[in-house]
Amino acid sequence: QVQLVESGGGLVQPGGSLRLSCTVSGTIFSINTGAWFRQPPGKQRELVALITSSGSTNYASSVTGRFTISRDDAKNTVFLQMDSLKPEDTAVYYCVIPRGGYWGQGTQVTVSS
Repeated sequence: QVQLVESGGGLVQPGGSLRLSCTVSGTIFSINTGAWFRQPPGKQRELVALITSSGSTNYASSVTGRFTISRDDAKNTVFLQMDSLKPEDTAVYYCVIPRGGYWGQGTQVTVSS
């Protein structure tokens, strides 16, 4: 059974930083692409960033230069470092393994003063 468990969300002021973590079990994470999606209040889910098994990355234009996705295959973990956060980054963030369609339960990120 594949499980993805996110952590690291919370409340932060504009301009602040958060680091999300997602630990994967039940599959060989090292051969998979990992991704982060988010769903802002009242809006559809959107891709934030992804990282392939070889380490190539891709970002949504709205987060390029502010967010960094990385992975530690030895720990079956994918990270999302979020800097210079803005109120419009407020959303539930989901860890995803696209192959197989596996999703985590989501973690809330709120950016507000």
